[in-house]
Amino acid sequence: MDINDPARSSAPAPTGPPHPGPAPEPHLDAVPDPRTDFSGELPRQLARTQRFTLGVPRSFTLSPDGARVLFLRTRGPEDRTSCLWLLADGAERLLVDPDALGAPSGEVPQAELIRRERARERSGGIVAYATDAAVTTVVFALDGALWTVRTDGGTARRIATAGPVVDPRPDPAGRRVAYVTDGALRVVGLDGGADRLLAAPENADVTYGLAEHVAAEEMHRVRGHWWAPDGSALLAARVDTARVQRWWISDPAHPSRPPRAIAYPAAGTPNADVSLYVLGLDGSRTEVDWDRAAYEYLTAVGWDAHGPLLGVQSRDQKTVRVLAADPHGGATRLLHEQRDPAWVDLVPGTPARTASGALVHTADTGNSRRLTVGGRPVTPDGLHIRQVVAVQGESVLFVACDEPTEEHLWRYDAGPDGTAAPVRLSSGPGLHTGSAAGGALLLDSRTERGHRATLLRDGGRATIIGSLAATPVLAPRVTWLRAGEREIRTALVLPSWYEPGVARLPVLVASYGGPAMRLVTRGGGWSMVEAQWFAEEGFAVVVADGRGTPGRDPAWEKTVRGDSLSAPLEDQITALRAAAEHCADLDLGRVGIRGWSYGGTLAATAVIRRPDVFHAAISGAAPSDQRLYDTHWRERFLGHPDEEPEAYERSSPIGEAAALRRPLLLVHGMADDNVVVAHALRMSAALLAAHRPHQVLPLSGVTHSPTDATVVEGLLRHQVNFLREALNIPGPAAV
Repeated sequence: MDINDPARSSAPAPTGPPHPGPAPEPHLDAVPDPRTDFSGELPRQLARTQRFTLGVPRSFTLSPDGARVLFLRTRGPEDRTSCLWLLADGAERLLVDPDALGAPSGEVPQAELIRRERARERSGGIVAYATDAAVTTVVFALDGALWTVRTDGGTARRIATAGPVVDPRPDPAGRRVAYVTDGALRVVGLDGGADRLLAAPENADVTYGLAEHVAAEEMHRVRGHWWAPDGSALLAARVDTARVQRWWISDPAHPSRPPRAIAYPAAGTPNADVSLYVLGLDGSRTEVDWDRAAYEYLTAVGWDAHGPLLGVQSRDQKTVRVLAADPHGGATRLLHEQRDPAWVDLVPGTPARTASGALVHTADTGNSRRLTVGGRPVTPDGLHIRQVVAVQGESVLFVACDEPTEEHLWRYDAGPDGTAAPVRLSSGPGLHTGSAAGGALLLDSRTERGHRATLLRDGGRATIIGSLAATPVLAPRVTWLRAGEREIRTALVLPSWYEPGVARLPVLVASYGGPAMRLVTRGGGWSMVEAQWFAEEGFAVVVADGRGTPGRDPAWEKTVRGDSLSAPLEDQITALRAAAEHCADLDLGRVGIRGWSYGGTLAATAVIRRPDVFHAAISGAAPSDQRLYDTHWRERFLGHPDEEPEAYERSSPIGEAAALRRPLLLVHGMADDNVVVAHALRMSAALLAAHRPHQVLPLSGVTHSPTDATVVEGLLRHQVNFLREALNIPGPAAV
């Protein structure tokens, strides 16, 4: 059913006086103070639990025999210290408690803070670890110190290093650890052996063994060094940022603190120069050779029994090559090339190879992103690959979806004739992933009932890995809709106290709506809980995943090539009207929209372009001028700004600032190094120049994702107060 009105959608914004038009008239039939007893508590709970992520088990590693599982988890729903846990013989045990190590807390290295920001890490303590091939030896960094512990007994012990440690990784045999300190890659023996330098930065612009900004932020490549299977050498990325412009991040609320320089490659400007070396423990050094001028992005690296394997991508992102490298001479040979007129999507876990050497990759065909093994599609049309989890022997474990609101764990095993069909391993609505080894299956599932991790062994015997996460004081009450001819997946969240026909409900559209993620899933999570809170405050909340969002099909994702706003905005309007048709009490004369990051850009654009539909907007951490965003993410959708300037103009709300007629709140973290605060400041300047009233809320010391409990709680309450005033909703302000 298509309830979108094309004529209305294409209507130009009205002209008028240089100030917002009159606010919607108050509706006296609105409930004055509809909040439940629990709704006032939810902002605190969201803040203290880091959006219900604390206490959730994560970062699972299953041993090859399937008998043991390592994982990270905080000790409770409001505890921010992540600990290392072990599941063995059906029982959990705390393997390492950071607070019990008895060592003085050091300073977390700046490179580690940057790595955590790229990973959106919300906790402290042990936030990452690595193991040997047998999952017997574990290493981790804590406040810059290197620690190791064994899973078969003993206590954690500290290993002396040459400096503060970032990203430590043991060799496959568990004898040595490679780590990065001050941009240098070093190796130290776990038995107290010598700490050796493998590669030192030639100058302050160079690092070895770390991922550059765009690789960690957008390519799924968070690492910069990889061990050879026999432990005799490492592959190491050399990153030279000399050509990359420097941006300075400071906190004006603390003028005594010096600004921090970051190498940020904005769209159209030079990228970091990334090369790859084989560094032998015998002191040898061999550069891996490929056409780096034509393929400047190093998207993926691995080293299996067949040798080094890497993925490289052209600057325009329309070509990806898979190369095999000779670890002795550095020469590479082409294994596979993939082209696309829009862009080639990078699928986590690819490329990879089976034990026989067959290349594991993906191909966009029909309405699917299909898994390919040895160049042949092995999944059916309609099943969309999201991630390759692992390749073991001739078996491929992967995550895919045939319904955009769900993801499931699948396994493909090549039969004798190579024609075996993939098998789905998970069941029930939700977002499922996992791992398999030694006849055991570990399922990591997020559903509307919460998070559940289950180890299945010995013909189906199940062991649950406990989640200590808080139970939300408000349970989401979601109605799932499919809007319009495109069947846009839409969630409608209504107040728990709502009774049909009693009161008209103002509407809040709370979508992300962009290519980085979906919100309308059956995986539960904080976003729907947060939507329920706004509902308890008196709103009907509409969340929609329109064109451009991932997980549906390649054509759907690539609709936004050259224009990242028009189609998504049209789809939000379609979803809004579908929700109003489903529930006649939605008041389309009082509609607000809020979003963060891309969602913030969408919100600002909505209230500027369609003030007839949207009457107020909250735009958080939003790119307002796409030329200020980084190369890999922005050029993927809009091309090079020198070659396609019109695409940047279509996708940057700053150029339309003079058309604003409705209330707009801009929110931005002053320490954001992903979407820098210049976006909000320049947008505000453009609005001031056009005499358009608006509000700006700066968040001192906050990066792209607020984690401070006071900020998270205060920000939620400020937003609902803004919406009440902007939409002229009677009743007391939120407290």
